[in-house]
Amino acid sequence: MLYPLASPWVHDVNDMKPVQIGIIGLGTVGAGTVNLLDKNAEEITRRAGRQINIRAVAVNDTTKQRACNTSDFKLTDDPFEVTDDPHIDLIVELMGGESTAREVALRALKQGKHIVTANKALIAIHGNDIFEVAMNKGLVVAFEAAVAGGISIIKVLREGLTGNRIERVIGIVNGTTNFILSEMHKKASSFSKVLAEAQRLGYAESDPAFDIEGIDAAHKLTILSSIAFGIPLDFDAVFVEGITEIHQQDIAYAKEFGYSIKHLGIAKRHKGKIELRVHPCLIPADHLLANVDGVMNAILVHGDAVGPTLHYGAGAGAKPTASSVVADIVDVVRTLTTDRENRVPHLAFQPGQLSQNMCGSIGDIETAYYLRLLALDRPGVLADIARILGEHSISIDSIRQKGTSTGDEPVSIVILTHKTIESQMLHAIPELERLKTIKERVVRIRIETMDDEVQTS
Repeated sequence: MLYPLASPWVHDVNDMKPVQIGIIGLGTVGAGTVNLLDKNAEEITRRAGRQINIRAVAVNDTTKQRACNTSDFKLTDDPFEVTDDPHIDLIVELMGGESTAREVALRALKQGKHIVTANKALIAIHGNDIFEVAMNKGLVVAFEAAVAGGISIIKVLREGLTGNRIERVIGIVNGTTNFILSEMHKKASSFSKVLAEAQRLGYAESDPAFDIEGIDAAHKLTILSSIAFGIPLDFDAVFVEGITEIHQQDIAYAKEFGYSIKHLGIAKRHKGKIELRVHPCLIPADHLLANVDGVMNAILVHGDAVGPTLHYGAGAGAKPTASSVVADIVDVVRTLTTDRENRVPHLAFQPGQLSQNMCGSIGDIETAYYLRLLALDRPGVLADIARILGEHSISIDSIRQKGTSTGDEPVSIVILTHKTIESQMLHAIPELERLKTIKERVVRIRIETMDDEVQTS
C-alpha cells in the first residue's frame, strides 16, 4: 500500500507537462530502450515525476523491421530533423560511431537539448568539447550506458564514492575478449576457433578489431579514469594491447603457475602519475576477477576509505544497456527543474578543478612479467637468458623448461619475473631475441598481483 507524503511540495505527475524525447538510432540498444520505456512506463513516471514520451526516432532505413513497436512515434531517416524539433527536450543518441554522432550531439546542445548517450567512443574522444558546450548552455550530458552496459559504474564513481580518493580502477570491460579468453581456458581451444564461435553467437562483430585489439576497452577506461581521478578525457594517453597474441599454451602455462589470463583495463596512481593501460594480464586464479566468465563485466574500484569494491554484471545487450539509458533519461528529467549551478558535474569534479598532465608513460610502470621463449635445448641457454635479464636489473621469480629435445626442435622456456620497470623489460627483450638459440619472438604478458584486492579464498 502506498501512503501519500504529507508535504506541501508534493505534486501530481499528471499536472506536470510530459517530457518529449527524440532517439537517434534504433538498433539493439535503441529498440531495448523503447521497449523498456513502454513496459515500465508507470514505474518510470513515478520515479521521474513526469511522463516521458517518445516524439520522434531517426534511423538509417525507415522500412526495416524493428524489435519494438514504432507506431507511437514519428520515424525519420534524418537525425537532424529530430535534433531540430522545437518540441523535443532531450536527445538520446544511440547510433554509435564518432563523426556523425559528434555532429548530432553538438547540434542538439546548440538547440538547447539535453543528451543521453551510450556512445563510449563519442565521450572518450570528443567528450571534453561536448561537455564544455553543455556547461556553457546549462545542459546535461548523461552517459552511464557508455561503460559496462547495465553496471551503474559511472554513478558509483561520480556520486557513490565522492568521499574517497580513488587509488585504482581495474576491470574487465569488454565482454567479447572475456568470452574468448574464458573459452580458451575452459575448452583448451585456439584463439581463432573461439573467435569464430563468438562471431557465430553474436558476441563478436564480423570485423572484431575494436574488441580484440583493445580499442573498445580503452574508450571505456578513458571515461572511468577521468571520473575517478579528475583528469580530462585523454584517449591518446591510454596504452592499448589486444589479445590476438595470446596462445593456448600461454593459457595452460599460466594455469600451472596459479594464474588466469584476463584482458584488463587498468587505471591507477603511481608516483604522482596516473597509469592508463589496457592489455592482457596474468592475475591470481583465486581472485574474483579471474572467475568472471563469458561476456560478463566486472570492475574493481579501490578507494582510500571504502577499500576494494567489486561491481559485476552484464556489460552489453539490449536490456542491460537500455536499463542504464533509461536511468539516465530519468536523471535528466529530474534535473529539468533544478538549479543548473548545483548539478553533479559531468566528470565528477568541478570543471575548473580537473588536473592536467597527470598521465604517465607505459615505460614507467612497475609490474611483474610472464615470458615465454622458444629456445634450442643447448647448454648455457638458461645462463644466457638469466645474464641478459640480470644486466637489465630484472630478477627471476620462477623458471621452467617445458620438455627436452635431443635434436634441433626448440622447447618452451617459461619465466616469471619479480616486479620491474617496463622500460627495462623493453630493452631486454630485443637482446633475448638476438640470441642464436632463441627461435621466435618472446611472448610477454604483464602480471597483476592484485595486492590488497578481493580474493575468493
